[in-house]
Amino acid sequence: MASVLHSAPKVTRIDGLQDTLSGALGDMLVEAKEEHGELLLTVERDSLEDALRTLRDQHGYQQLMEIAGVDYPGRPERFEVVYMLLSLTKNSRVMVKVTASETTPVPTATTLWPNAGWLEREVFDLYGVIFAGNADLRRILTDYGFEGHPFRKDFPLTGYVELRYSEEEQRVVYEPVDLPQDLRSFDFLSPWEGADYVLPGDEKAHTPPVDEPKTTDSPKDTGAGAKTDKEAAEKVSKGAPAEEDGGKDRTPAPTPTEDRKKRPARKGKTKDTAASTEPKKKGKS
Repeated sequence: MASVLHSAPKVTRIDGLQDTLSGALGDMLVEAKEEHGELLLTVERDSLEDALRTLRDQHGYQQLMEIAGVDYPGRPERFEVVYMLLSLTKNSRVMVKVTASETTPVPTATTLWPNAGWLEREVFDLYGVIFAGNADLRRILTDYGFEGHPFRKDFPLTGYVELRYSEEEQRVVYEPVDLPQDLRSFDFLSPWEGADYVLPGDEKAHTPPVDEPKTTDSPKDTGAGAKTDKEAAEKVSKGAPAEEDGGKDRTPAPTPTEDRKKRPARKGKTKDTAASTEPKKKGKS
């Protein structure tokens, strides 16, 4: 069987890749470093489209695999948008990263890869990053009327409104959070550190044990014995219908409902079935 040769290497090699791509990107590059066996390139936000086109057309990174968002609230530009590119011919992956703030738009990558439209909608929905040039920048994971962005680290875990599906209105509705009174008394004390009150179920924890536990060493302590067994047998047998009738059958046989004449005895032996059942032939008595 002939072996199939492929131009892509089996093992990814990034030796010298950093210098090659850094020289190709030039002034568009901010930082280049290797992390976890992959190359991470940070480029200028305004030059993102040109940098991605250079990597796709000149260096064989044909596929856009994923776009991810990261939130660092303490930074002036709190968001990072990471583009993960794959080269099938080189068996190599690189990550391209840009930074953005809440109001700073990021150039869209839909002019290079059509699947970037869906990926940018996810980042916009979860983080609130705006992509300039995306013609369909709508929410894709949350509800259309959802307020806020769930993956922001300043987003409250428990807000003031809750959403549910209403069977009456046939849509998702938003309502103020209504907690029952039992759930409003919060206890922030840790039982591991020791609470100043008795926890449910610990009422009997400090009950002293019995000094002399009672044991049943003899049958008289429990009321068992031969005398008790005899009295129990008498109570069971007394009044039993089978013993009072004296063994007589209380259900007589039913009387016959009609009289039927006796049949004549069959001629021949019962084993000789043919002789006793077949009709007699003519001319023979």
